[in-house]
Amino acid sequence: MSSNQSDLLAADNAHAQSLSRRDFLWNHGGGLGAVALAWLINRDNCRAGEVALGSACKPHFLPKATRVVQVFCAGGVSHIDTFDYKPELARMHGKTLEGKGENLGFFGQPGTIMKSPWEFRQHGDSGAWVSSLLPNIASCADDICFIRSMFAKNNNHTPATFQMNSGFTLNGFPCMGAWLSYGLGTENENLPAFVVLPDPRGLLAGGSINWTAGFLPANHQGVPFRTQSSEPVADLRTPQDILPAARDADMQLLASLNRDFAEMHPGDAAFAARLRSYELAARMQSSIPEATNFESESEEIKRLYGIDEPANQGFARNCLMARRLLERGVRFVQIQNGGAFGQPRINWDGHENVKENHDKQAETMDKPVAALLKDLKQRGMLEDTLFIWSTEFGRGPATQGVGAPGRDHHPTAFTCFLAGAGVKKGIQYGTSDEIGYFVAENKVAIPDFHATILHLLGLNHEQLTFYHNGIKRRLTDVHGDVIKDILL
Repeated sequence: MSSNQSDLLAADNAHAQSLSRRDFLWNHGGGLGAVALAWLINRDNCRAGEVALGSACKPHFLPKATRVVQVFCAGGVSHIDTFDYKPELARMHGKTLEGKGENLGFFGQPGTIMKSPWEFRQHGDSGAWVSSLLPNIASCADDICFIRSMFAKNNNHTPATFQMNSGFTLNGFPCMGAWLSYGLGTENENLPAFVVLPDPRGLLAGGSINWTAGFLPANHQGVPFRTQSSEPVADLRTPQDILPAARDADMQLLASLNRDFAEMHPGDAAFAARLRSYELAARMQSSIPEATNFESESEEIKRLYGIDEPANQGFARNCLMARRLLERGVRFVQIQNGGAFGQPRINWDGHENVKENHDKQAETMDKPVAALLKDLKQRGMLEDTLFIWSTEFGRGPATQGVGAPGRDHHPTAFTCFLAGAGVKKGIQYGTSDEIGYFVAENKVAIPDFHATILHLLGLNHEQLTFYHNGIKRRLTDVHGDVIKDILL
């Protein structure tokens, strides 16, 4: 062992209780361990009682949920063709849209009112109306709380997607997963607190900004996993063309430099976050192969999700992966359905033909989402897991132009749903007007939605703050009311 390594391992005999952890990082970290050791040594020398970055923190009050899975459907799912039944659309089919004031669409003037191409019927004991587009999710209706009075600020995909993820239409703000990592930490130090499962077909509008930590410490940003790849986490291992000796020499030098920097700049948050990332990467080299290996899953479970069905294009694997990560202590998992770019469209943005578009997207999304709900329930995990299904906005009741069978963007009324820990089952909260144009009752703005999610995790959205540029920043900005009527 080199003298540099010896110095690192013998850094402080007063902290011998940490040596087993350090040995693990050095022997199994593939060189990253040397860098991680510098972080551990520096952290051990911090003042007594200081909480390590990423460690589990206490909630403000007793939580109903300890973990979250969010399905985000990109492109704008049509509420009036899925969960918000509007028989008035059939009666007004072909008529001109009148009496609603400002045009809310993104592409010019609307055409005529168009009835839904799918039939609606009531499901379960709750009698929830769900269209024939989503039969598998419909079978879970008695476990779901449909919020049919969502309201967004913007009718453009990128800012609307930012708002659903971070609470703001501008980029650069921490997303919800980062806030939860910051507020609650991780339950498993071998895995990230916040994991993102992008759609294999492409990223959301705005790309990786949607899982940024913004001004929070960098270790709270989301870690993207690729379930279709032999290397689920990019750049976790050293490239094959770099010799182990060269890698170790580089890492030893970096560890030495980092230790010197830590001694000269104690308490540097950005530096500490970077070293925390090295430590996590070293540990993930052992934990990731087990977490991402589906061989232990039964054939029944694989069929339930449909992971071998071509139409699912990897989304089913992401849903099964989400359950495995939640089981292993990951705090927040976001599953993305749909990408921003591509022709034919690879998301729910049904401008040209809403039936063709939504039929295709539902074939990918419906079965795996229902499977995840059912799987969590049968394992008893839904009792302490919050399940979120969301999209950035809905779609308008009129055609997009004369004679076109598509629907335009629509932010002033749409539907999201919650299920699981602390949420009432089988209810429909809020209503939109007779054609789904405006919210008619119990409007839920994005800050209200976020405040409710934080509340279920034991966090007061007004107290979860981070001081930045002279302001105590919040996920909910200066807004937000918990939707108490949907809580148990």
